[in-house]
Amino acid sequence: MSVRKLKPITPGQRFRVVNSFDTITTDKPERSLIAPKKNSGGRNSQGKMTMRYTGGGHKQRYRIIDFKRAKAGVPAVVKTIEYDPNRSAFISLLFYADGEKTYIIAQNGLQVGQTISSGENAAPEIGNALPLSKIPLGTVISCIELRPGQGAVIARSAGTFAQLMARDGKYATIKMPSGETRLILLTCTATIGAVSNSDHQLIVSGKAGRSRWLGRRPRTRPVAMNPVDHPMGGGEGRSSGGHPRSRKGLPAKGYRTRSKVNPSNKYIVERRKK
Repeated sequence: MSVRKLKPITPGQRFRVVNSFDTITTDKPERSLIAPKKNSGGRNSQGKMTMRYTGGGHKQRYRIIDFKRAKAGVPAVVKTIEYDPNRSAFISLLFYADGEKTYIIAQNGLQVGQTISSGENAAPEIGNALPLSKIPLGTVISCIELRPGQGAVIARSAGTFAQLMARDGKYATIKMPSGETRLILLTCTATIGAVSNSDHQLIVSGKAGRSRWLGRRPRTRPVAMNPVDHPMGGGEGRSSGGHPRSRKGLPAKGYRTRSKVNPSNKYIVERRKK
């Protein structure tokens, strides 16, 4: 995967950095695995705006992703690597030996024609999904379950990965993408390898219109508001805004919002770096 810097032939392309999509093999999704996606424009069932700065954007269709990888022992062939408008990572289409087709999150290095599998007896190779009890220590993993059978919830976005550090009793010690070290049950499933499209963070939109295509509307700076609208609003002239806060008055930088009595605190071995 790589990125391209466009030549500045228009103002919108002067700073534009785009993904070269050199690993993408097709631009047509599998019709049996797409679903309609309704655009709410940030409104609720009463038509009232409950989420600001959202709306518009290009029409999208949802790709149904298999996050559980429950077909243990059934080999599958990677047919395509595809772009998914609903996530930053690429996805790949699998053809299973029993005739079923599914989409999965593509890992870095996954190739078309490669055979992958899942379950306890699968080899610890890129794209294979195994229980944490069967993965060698030190392996780079992604798409990790937090509860057995729940489906992948951790390390699913572009370029992210975790590392299996140790095993003790019925728990595995995982170093998370945030830097946090956490205990997860050994019966939870994870996929070998880092998530694809690691260059996603290098992309530069180049113009405001591209954000509109993605469904993002212009955001008003808090210091430009009135005191009635935001704690950082108001003041004579161009005031700095005071202490950074959210609209509800919570400090925005360094303030811990996690509950001290959260039941999952006992599974966190080391907090992420401040």
